[in-house]
Amino acid sequence: MRRALKASLRTLGRIPEGCPVGFGVAWRLGQLIGLNRRVPWPVHFTTTVRSPERVKLGTGTFPGDSPGCYIQATNGIEVGDFTNLGPGVGLISANHDPYDNSQHLPAPPIRLGKHCWLGMHSVILPGVTLGDYTVVGAGAVVTKSFPTGYCVLAGNPARVVKELDPERLRAAGPHAPI
Repeated sequence: MRRALKASLRTLGRIPEGCPVGFGVAWRLGQLIGLNRRVPWPVHFTTTVRSPERVKLGTGTFPGDSPGCYIQATNGIEVGDFTNLGPGVGLISANHDPYDNSQHLPAPPIRLGKHCWLGMHSVILPGVTLGDYTVVGAGAVVTKSFPTGYCVLAGNPARVVKELDPERLRAAGPHAPI
């Protein structure tokens, strides 16, 4: 028992670069008690991740590090560099088959570009692609793709409410907040 505890505490030191240490420790403790045990990146203990092996992550991104997110990657999810998810965000890559609720329908993966921001309780549905620097407003439901990016989306279904100036974003630097 003592040896297992020591080994478990040693794993607390393996926290990905860019992850706040306190959060990383909480994530590892959650894994020790069985929460999101198969998820290889830091997630909040109230977040649920299904099929984490089908999630591809860019640099500096930890989807689900905010509380209450639901990430279902049955058909795959690709997250670009420095993309952030707010609390309660849902990424749903597969719908249930309406004739057999135990099955999921195939769909293309969800693709989120670089430097995107998904606001609180927004939902991204199967097959959606969001281009770089896309901001999704709180509570928005994104049902179709916006591959050109550089925009703010809001509503249900989501629509473009504002275009963003690519030159201004580039001038602000690679890690500029949106």
